[in-house]
Amino acid sequence: MNKAYKFRIYPDSEQKTLLSKTFGCTRMIYNYYLNKRIKLYEEEKITFGYTKCAKDLTFLKKEKEFLKEVDSIPLQQALRHLDTAFQNFFKKPKTGFPKFKSKKNNNSYTTMCVNNNIKLEKETVSLPKIGKVKVKQHRSIPENYRLTSV
Repeated sequence: MNKAYKFRIYPDSEQKTLLSKTFGCTRMIYNYYLNKRIKLYEEEKITFGYTKCAKDLTFLKKEKEFLKEVDSIPLQQALRHLDTAFQNFFKKPKTGFPKFKSKKNNNSYTTMCVNNNIKLEKETVSLPKIGKVKVKQHRSIPENYRLTSV
């Protein structure tokens, strides 16, 4: 059974800037590939799925150097979220067509636990490229938990 726990984090000033860069990069990737998918379908009737977007992301990272400053997994997760949004639209049209992300409301990103790169300890959580961030852990977590994503 999957269970979600929410904890508040308290990053220092350097970590805040890295987090805001990550928020901006994931939003930029989402909007860039949403726009690209729309244009390719309108002009050439080509679908541009997750795997094509992920391959194209490597070339985009060479063009835009600032994308290398943040962790790569949140950028890939943004592509997965976009793909899921399109799948939901085609399965259940009531969900609506995927919308562009705005700067005002986008203060989150998702990263996956790969090779134990994320560790939750008593007072901190270690995140890739950000380091150990203070966390207010108000609930106890079972000892046999397995961390999958943050």
